[in-house]
Amino acid sequence: MHTLTQGKKAKMDQLSTEKGIISALAIDQRGALKKMIKALGTEPTAEMISDFKVLVSKELTPYASSILLDPEYGLEGAKARDEKAGLLIAYEKTGYDATTPGRLPDLLEDWSALRIKEEGADAVKFLLYYDADEDPKINHLKHVFVERIGSECVAEDIPFYLEILTYDAKNSDNTSKEFAKVKPHKVIAAMEEFAKPRYQVDVLKVEVPVNMNYVESYGEEAVYTKEEAKAYFKQQSDATELPFIFLSAGVSAELFQETLVLAKEAGSTFNGVLCGRATWKNGVAPFVKEGKEATTKWLQTEGKANIQALDKVLQQTASSWYDKVEVQ
Repeated sequence: MHTLTQGKKAKMDQLSTEKGIISALAIDQRGALKKMIKALGTEPTAEMISDFKVLVSKELTPYASSILLDPEYGLEGAKARDEKAGLLIAYEKTGYDATTPGRLPDLLEDWSALRIKEEGADAVKFLLYYDADEDPKINHLKHVFVERIGSECVAEDIPFYLEILTYDAKNSDNTSKEFAKVKPHKVIAAMEEFAKPRYQVDVLKVEVPVNMNYVESYGEEAVYTKEEAKAYFKQQSDATELPFIFLSAGVSAELFQETLVLAKEAGSTFNGVLCGRATWKNGVAPFVKEGKEATTKWLQTEGKANIQALDKVLQQTASSWYDKVEVQ
């Protein structure tokens, strides 16, 4: 069982449904969102990125338990959220320094857990790139880094959501068949590491343990049978007693929903999702090409349909985190 203070428990409740399911919307993307706008032939401005986040927050948070935003472009979006929706704020700089080996983490230098809390956040979210098999010296630096953030969140009595994106230092293509073969090990080993009490993590935000495009009957080419994939989902779930949620990793809304059903069939006790691009990415084109009115219309129709369909699947597949915690 994971122990929460009364203060952290109250904030966790604010981020979840009444049943203890985390049905959160993620739009803390910065670099990725800029790339999506650039791909449509437009140079993104800070105002554009902020405006898009405001629209997504305003239109979709009535259907989410909480929203994840960044403090660089997302503070206006935070103000625009539904009054019942909780707020997570990202603490990391976007991306990583590609000139240095190890994808080392970095914090937004003018923010702290205290300042994030003062902004009205119910949780601090930090993204870590992690390869369990990388040089131990590099991973040691990452372990120490996460320990610091965990201690900061304890001091402020605010939940710590750790997002882990795995990679292979010897293979830069995460979409490859070769990476698909090692992904289960990478994801599960990372979860086992950061579930340790020393990191003070309250919720792990993680990838599913397989690349669904390589699961038999889901993709064109199979690396895993359906039964092997289910075994990995169960192994992942058994790797930690902490509450954990899935990220969508940019797959289609339909595939993400099918993934959750497979996880449930496998016996995974995941506790919800922080779903980003699968919900809103097709709204970027109308925003860039047609403007706010067209974007609002898209969000009120397709965006709403995406998030409601996901929520319906979540209610049938996710487990309550109440079963995993005790309160001090």
